[in-house]
Amino acid sequence: MSHYDFNRVATADRVVDRAYFDEGLRQHMLRVFNYMTVGLVLTGLVAYFTSTSVGMMQAIFGSPLKWVVMLAPFAFVMVLSFGIQKLSAGTAQLLFWAFAGVMGLSLASIFIVYTGSSIARVFFISAAMFAGTALWGYTTKRDLSGMGSFLMMGLIGIVIASLVNMFIGSSALQFAVSVIGVLVFTGLTAYDTQNIKEMYAESHGVETNQKLAVMGALSLYLNFINLFLMLLQLFGQSRD
Repeated sequence: MSHYDFNRVATADRVVDRAYFDEGLRQHMLRVFNYMTVGLVLTGLVAYFTSTSVGMMQAIFGSPLKWVVMLAPFAFVMVLSFGIQKLSAGTAQLLFWAFAGVMGLSLASIFIVYTGSSIARVFFISAAMFAGTALWGYTTKRDLSGMGSFLMMGLIGIVIASLVNMFIGSSALQFAVSVIGVLVFTGLTAYDTQNIKEMYAESHGVETNQKLAVMGALSLYLNFINLFLMLLQLFGQSRD
């Protein structure tokens, strides 16, 4: 075989490998967003139907059980985040669905605080912002890794400020937290989307990819929920 022919075959192999990788990445990202979407639908359905039951609302939010419901999602996140290596892909998926369901119980209270029409309006605003930012994070050639530490500092600041505001009840601080939160979780959506792509490129094996899809869906789910809640605090119409 001539040198020219060898290069042509090598180039063809690289094209085939690239096409195979691109298709695998597309399927992986589709799986991530499908998991996230189903999780959001499950959360929304549980939240809505729980809010329509006076008995369930009283049982959950009229007793110490509310603390269990509020803290349980955090426990699921910790188990998935720190135990994913020891979990099977199937178990990780089940934990994600359970997490989404418990989040629905926790979020049922928003239907008591805000009108249904404003919740729906803010949801679609959040979905549009999330979709646009995720698409940018997926397609941009810019390296977003430098944003990670900055965004995590912002996230820690939001958590601390929110805890402080639970005691002082400042509307100005709450407004500032909500505005900064929108910026932080919008940035995290782009950052996490790009990071999911990079983790797929470095992964090996079907089982590993399936677990990565669950963790990717979890990170994007959390970004969406927090973005939605921050926007709801800014633009939601209170029932009072």
